[in-house]
Amino acid sequence: MKVLVLGKTGQLARELARSVWPAGWQPQFSNRTTIDLSQPEQAAAAVEQRAPELVINAAAYTAVDEAESEPELALRINAEAPAAIAAVCAQRNIPFVTVSTDYVFDGSKPAPYTEGDEVRPASAYGRSKAEGEARIRAAHDWHLILRTSWVFSAHGSNFVKTMLRLGAEREQLGVVADQRGKPTSASDLAKAVIAASASMVENRALAGTYHAANSQVTTWHDFAQAIFDGAKARSARTPQLRAIGTADFPTPARRPANSELATEKFERAFNYRLRPWREPLAEVLDELLCSPAAS
Repeated sequence: MKVLVLGKTGQLARELARSVWPAGWQPQFSNRTTIDLSQPEQAAAAVEQRAPELVINAAAYTAVDEAESEPELALRINAEAPAAIAAVCAQRNIPFVTVSTDYVFDGSKPAPYTEGDEVRPASAYGRSKAEGEARIRAAHDWHLILRTSWVFSAHGSNFVKTMLRLGAEREQLGVVADQRGKPTSASDLAKAVIAASASMVENRALAGTYHAANSQVTTWHDFAQAIFDGAKARSARTPQLRAIGTADFPTPARRPANSELATEKFERAFNYRLRPWREPLAEVLDELLCSPAAS
């Protein structure tokens, strides 16, 4: 099984590279110099030339605030390119897997979002991902769209690393307490992507849209508190934390107040449940704060 993974340096791609794959699977990773998603037609041609037996898209435009000022680029990378690649996969009868986001919802629902809820993105980034989902569905029926939320790891840019950096620089730190969601470990997500892909390759009826996230809901403030509690236990410097509201921390892109994704459909279909987020958080903190490299 020749697997082409789009992405190489992002959080998910790096964890896919560190993951255990099914016997006989041969993952090959591409970066933007070999397959540039900002050039949809060329990217699709490059995928076709490589003739994979499975494509996993772990690349995306994820700069949420920057997308407000360059929505066309976000749309090309998150919608036009994946759709063009999905069309190539349809022509060659190749399954296509991609990762989407909680930002396809506006966050106004009081209960967890299910896969059947109408998408209502409130940001340019969210609109680009929602458009990508729609175009992929129209281009190819043998696909997996896995929505996730609040991804963190020891790599790249993410909330955990930002909190540790700011915590080392500041005496006090205000973090938003009126937005909730499910923090998701890129490592756990990578394992879920591989497991779901393997099942979908064997059973085409499993194709569709699913929510995959670590279990247990929290707020950004309480997530930060858990990060600093863990950092303090590992002898790192931590600040005094205070709760603030969304209105106290304006950003170019509007964040959903509720990003909680219901994951029961994924768990039933693939017989796979992601852990509570505090468990992989401890592993990431160990890697960031206790490894020889961190020292």
